[in-house]
Amino acid sequence: QVQLVESGGGSVRAGGSLRLSCAASGRAGSIDTMGWYRQPPGKQRELVAAITAGGTTNYTDSVKGRFTISRDSAKITVYLQMNSLKPEDTAVYYCRIVFWGLAKYIYWGQGTQVTVSS
Repeated sequence: QVQLVESGGGSVRAGGSLRLSCAASGRAGSIDTMGWYRQPPGKQRELVAAITAGGTTNYTDSVKGRFTISRDSAKITVYLQMNSLKPEDTAVYYCRIVFWGLAKYIYWGQGTQVTVSS
């Protein structure tokens, strides 16, 4: 069973930066898409950013130009650099890694809290 361990969350003032990391304990096949989602208080979980095996990135409009997703496939780790943070970025952030083996396997991290104060 693959486990994803997240780190880097915390509290910061508006305009500050945080860097999230998510490391997998092992592999369940070839790494496909790696991504970050977030769930603000009282709202549904939403995609923040994703990166494909080929390095193509995708961001939700509200974080474009402020957040950067990157990956280290050798370390099975995905990162999210968050700059110019805003109070509306406050949420629990979850990483998600998709592997392709005999089937498609999707794993989620436990979540890390990011709180941005004004």
